[in-house]
Amino acid sequence: MIEDTTGNDDLLNTRIHDFLATRIHEVEEAVRKAAAAEIMPRFRQLADHEVVQKNGPHDLVTVADRLAEEHLTASLTALLPGSVVVGEEAVHADPAILDALHGDAPVWIVDPVDGTRQFVHGDPGFCTLVALARRGEVLASWTYAAARDEMAVAVRGRGVLLDGSPLTQAPRAAGSDLQVATSHPDFTTDGQKRALLGLRTEGVAPRPCGSAGLEYLAVAKGELDAVAFSWENAWDHAAGLLLVTETGGGHLTVAGEPFRIEGGNVLPFTAARDATTVDRVIGLLRESA
Repeated sequence: MIEDTTGNDDLLNTRIHDFLATRIHEVEEAVRKAAAAEIMPRFRQLADHEVVQKNGPHDLVTVADRLAEEHLTASLTALLPGSVVVGEEAVHADPAILDALHGDAPVWIVDPVDGTRQFVHGDPGFCTLVALARRGEVLASWTYAAARDEMAVAVRGRGVLLDGSPLTQAPRAAGSDLQVATSHPDFTTDGQKRALLGLRTEGVAPRPCGSAGLEYLAVAKGELDAVAFSWENAWDHAAGLLLVTETGGGHLTVAGEPFRIEGGNVLPFTAARDATTVDRVIGLLRESA
């Protein structure tokens, strides 16, 4: 006999909806507290032994990353009982944790310090990223640039608040080059490098990306036209993709499909300020791939 779980599923969906309607400010506070306790006291104060390479000189982790993720894991799961956390550092230690993205439980997707390289070098261009998802759908996200004290909160279907005020995308200057932030070459395959070279054309101004979370926020603001990325770690993209879509943008992979936070995407992909820009960037990537 197959158990009918429809009632339980509806109950969980209702509980998540009610949580986002009434307690979203508590998540923002949890993010701010984690940054205040574990990240900002170490900004420009890191000792050499507090910085470790994971997979190379551009892939760093610090004591602030680890402690902030532990802080957020405890506070976020307490706010929403039954939820689980997929955090960058936890997945590095145990890749099986990623399986939670395919499960039924609500998932907090956490990047404690996005832009660790910038953080290590004393550059304020880093942020903390948190997203709440279920079954591959991002329901809400928080992007907090602690050094700037800038907080963007997105809720699916409800738009984006930036420091408490509705965020509307600035219009694009007519006739200007497309400004596109792209993956660092060290994180691309030969095929992805060829695809990204398609952006080196008239009317497009590509540049290397910094913190992915802050690049997504720049797209949502209209300060940047698009990103073109060649990696798919959920913690880097989940929060920002919701920011972009809730301000009128979109995203596609070179296979013509929306980016999936669960993985298995054909890369590279783009997220851009509007459908026209998405199509243009994807067309250039495909032509060069």
